[in-house]
Amino acid sequence: MCNVKPFCFFHFVGYLKFGFNREEGGIVYREWAPAAQQAQVIGDFNGWDGSNHRMEKNEFGVWSIKIPDSGGNPAIPHNSRVKFRFRHGNGVWVDRIPAWIRYAIVDPSSFGAPYDGVYWDPPPSERYQFKYPQPPKPKAPRIYEAHVGMSSSEPCINTYREFANDVLPRIRANNYNTVQLMAVMEHSYYGSFGYHVTNFFAVSSRSGTPEDLKYLIDKAHSLGLCVLMDVVHSHASNNVTDGLNGFDVGQSSQDSYFHTGDRGYHKLWDSRLFNYANWEVLRFLLSNLRWWLEEYKFDGFRFDGVTSMLYHHHGINMVFTGDYNDYFNATVIAEDVSGMPGLGRSVSEGGIGFDYRLAMAIPDKWIDYLKNKSDEEWSVKEISWSLTNRRHTEKYVAYAESHDQAIVGDKTIAFLLMDKEMYSGMSCLTDPSPMIERGIALHKMIHLLTMALGGEGYLNFMGNEFGHPEWIDFPREGNGWSYDKCRRQWNLVDTEHLRYKFMNAFDKAMNLLDEKYSFLASTKQIVSSTNDEDKVIVFELGDLVFVFNFHAENTYDGYKVGCDLPGKYRVALDSDAFEFGGHGRVGHDVDHFTSPEGIPGVPETNFNNRPNSFKVLSPARTCVAYYRVEEKEGNHNSSGAANDALTAVVVAKLGDFEEGVNQTFTADTFAKQEDLEEVVNEASAADAVAMQEDFKARPSSVASDVGPPETADIVAKLGDFEEGVDQTFAADTGAKQEDLEEVINEASAADAVAKQEDFKARPSSVASDVGPTKTADVVAKLGDFEEGVDQTFAADTGAKQEDLEEVINEASAADAVAKQEDFKARPSMVASDVGPTEKGNKEAEEIEKGISDD
Repeated sequence: MCNVKPFCFFHFVGYLKFGFNREEGGIVYREWAPAAQQAQVIGDFNGWDGSNHRMEKNEFGVWSIKIPDSGGNPAIPHNSRVKFRFRHGNGVWVDRIPAWIRYAIVDPSSFGAPYDGVYWDPPPSERYQFKYPQPPKPKAPRIYEAHVGMSSSEPCINTYREFANDVLPRIRANNYNTVQLMAVMEHSYYGSFGYHVTNFFAVSSRSGTPEDLKYLIDKAHSLGLCVLMDVVHSHASNNVTDGLNGFDVGQSSQDSYFHTGDRGYHKLWDSRLFNYANWEVLRFLLSNLRWWLEEYKFDGFRFDGVTSMLYHHHGINMVFTGDYNDYFNATVIAEDVSGMPGLGRSVSEGGIGFDYRLAMAIPDKWIDYLKNKSDEEWSVKEISWSLTNRRHTEKYVAYAESHDQAIVGDKTIAFLLMDKEMYSGMSCLTDPSPMIERGIALHKMIHLLTMALGGEGYLNFMGNEFGHPEWIDFPREGNGWSYDKCRRQWNLVDTEHLRYKFMNAFDKAMNLLDEKYSFLASTKQIVSSTNDEDKVIVFELGDLVFVFNFHAENTYDGYKVGCDLPGKYRVALDSDAFEFGGHGRVGHDVDHFTSPEGIPGVPETNFNNRPNSFKVLSPARTCVAYYRVEEKEGNHNSSGAANDALTAVVVAKLGDFEEGVNQTFTADTFAKQEDLEEVVNEASAADAVAMQEDFKARPSSVASDVGPPETADIVAKLGDFEEGVDQTFAADTGAKQEDLEEVINEASAADAVAKQEDFKARPSSVASDVGPTKTADVVAKLGDFEEGVDQTFAADTGAKQEDLEEVINEASAADAVAKQEDFKARPSMVASDVGPTEKGNKEAEEIEKGISDD
């Protein structure tokens, strides 16, 4: 995406003057051809006879003519063929397609026929009207590089409208935010992939009309996709009859679009090179950019052929070492193999002004490893260095493979990994071979690692997201003009029992990961470990921690991973998940808690220079991204916060528990006051003791209610709490056993047994309040609560032991009730610690509700 300043474009609207334009009363046609001696406009409208439509030349070499309307209608009908005819200095008349033509077609009935220019000015009823606004520029582009012509599953050329309806939804479904269209400008040779442009202002007519392309772009915008155009301003087709080459032959460089001699010819590309020092060339090319932005609503450009535009030698046979003396200021570009500094810096900072530059060295590194190194020879240090070796003041678009790696003579990553086994081993109905299993695993890892470490944007070529097999081979004489290898076999990824779906699902998931966590746009990128022995890379990107294990065999359990922030981490993306064709070895429901490392503020004492760490399971050939769990506000983003909140709830409940002896016993020891009084009044001391011993031997009902093993400590405490009526009463009311026996000496054994059975059947209010918890604080509270009868009653019910003994020893049953009423009126020490009872209860309820919501 180019950061071209608006003031640059303001002056470059040449398409409003040059070429064919409707003006009042007629059509005006202008063409720059300074070396021409005479000029005419010819076409279907005048029977290809230009004798009555001669053009005039001004002092700047611009030819022009106004063709009056005929009968109130344009003299040149919409969608009719036209050409520019001029006489060269040697006296020869030549016919050329107008340089600014907006549409060009070839006679489909004549093989090898030259293109003709077409006057394109549809009536309002046929002109496409854009319906959707252009999406905002994404924070980081996730680009889907696509070729409309070869996007059909059939061996044919696809159309703009079919691409819009069939392929764009796939792109959006895989969570890309940008589509980059190749081969949009007209090019007479289909096999050039669109890079030998013949008509710079015309859309490729193979796939439809200008209105069809507008439909495609509008459809993309409706899906929230930005649309980039792969623009070629570094060179032009050397075709004479249907391109700019030879448009104005034989003149000097200042009178041509191109340099003359060797300087104007690219030997490797067999194409012509522009003369950027010529004002009319700048007008032509910059107006061309604005034309695509204004007329078609493109959102930006990917500029091709960087090096050829920057250097006199065009990058041929040159090795770029990084010496700054090799560079100088030049025109705006984006694809550069030389690494020219400032390409991605703003103009105000002294740069060229592009938003991104392509990370072109990354695909070469992967190809080298896949072709030349065994798994044991892979160096994760070297891989990491290759991916991060860039100027971080400039933004890069990273890619593991593009269209360049897919063309005939080369291989895609999937084909390099799995080769001919892709023809027979991709069925889910049989077990995968070692090569297929390795290939799918590494395909996922290579693409995610490239995305995460390689730049601030990401690019994928159409079909590579699901490991499209074979290569691209455009129809040519050598293959019998076949389209069989010039298409995308979408049926492969759509077939449920084929393994292509796994790679596609992972591609979708990793794009979603960036959409959710915006790690591509993050300025935080820290590689904390590259262990060649383990073959593990660990790094942090934004809020995520990534762990890549490239080892062919070793799975590491309890592998220590450094991180910046403390807390709890969970799996965000796992390449070994079943839905991605993996084995499901990584637990997604596991919470990974951090441990502090080293001395605070002294990084060299930390683990891999990270202040915290957590341990993970890292299976062989697996990559996992972890995210840090953000606790709700007020919980301090820590597991301890939940414990504190739960403790506050329990403390508040204990406050209620201590309001009075009778009510406390009723609420928190699970018996009503009247039931207790019946036990006290009717049970004999001796029988009660026997019954208590029997009661203590019975299992704790509270323990069975609590359930989950996480609360084992609490259950154990509550089990002790309920071991017997004497100990229960002692722990919860602070009375000693001998005092209890004196109180209950009049109760009958039969009644005691009945009441105890009723008591055991009652639900535990404490257990139901606490629920399945994990808190050590609650256990600690209960431990303090049960330290001793005297101290427990003093600390947890707010009364001294001697006060209780006085109540018990001196008061009759009726007096005891009165004393208990007085006791209930005393303030609770624990309650006072928590705060006012009413306020404490309200806060406890709010905290408890938050925990339930969590």
